Amino acid sequence: MSFLEELRRKRKFLKTTETIVTKPDGRRFKENSSLNETTEIDQKTYGFVIDYKPDNIPSKITDNIFLGSQDCCEDKVLHQHSITHVLSIGVQAPNHYPDVVYEFVPCLDLPETNIKDKLVKVCIPFLSSVTENNCKALVHCNAGISRSATVVIGFLILHNNYTYEEAYALVKQARSCIKPNAGFQTQLKYLKT
Repeated sequence: MSFLEELRRKRKFLKTTETIVTKPDGRRFKENSSLNETTEIDQKTYGFVIDYKPDNIPSKITDNIFLGSQDCCEDKVLHQHSITHVLSIGVQAPNHYPDVVYEFVPCLDLPETNIKDKLVKVCIPFLSSVTENNCKALVHCNAGISRSATVVIGFLILHNNYTYEEAYALVKQARSCIKPNAGFQTQLKYLKT
């Protein structure tokens, strides 16, 4: 018996499933695997999946630098990791605690945003002070994917003399969801020039 015939024979033993598919425009469809049919559902929703699960575990990049989303700014999380400083990139920390030092850097997650200026003027001095005093800092933006990851990669390049590839690999290994926008990536590659 051929492989294809074997698949066809086994298919009739599969359990029927229904899947809800949401298109980018918000239209929803119910797909039935056994009937091979698709039915549009009247209810419209967002054209993307909303993630309600908190992302409150910061990723340790170095002994002194942690990277995460704004969910990591909770007092319990900061104390659990002995974090004494918070560097907020583009999004204010939702909470401010008296025993934590906060720094906010206005920054839009747009390719044309000049990240080097923000790194040199605020981020590098702040993070340098943290590491020199053997403290710990959380660098966060909204999701901990683009802006804050860019700042941490930039810090590793300018302060620790990493190459772009080394810095990116280290941060990606610690926090696999990072994805600096295309403009930030280009700027990071040419930071030392």
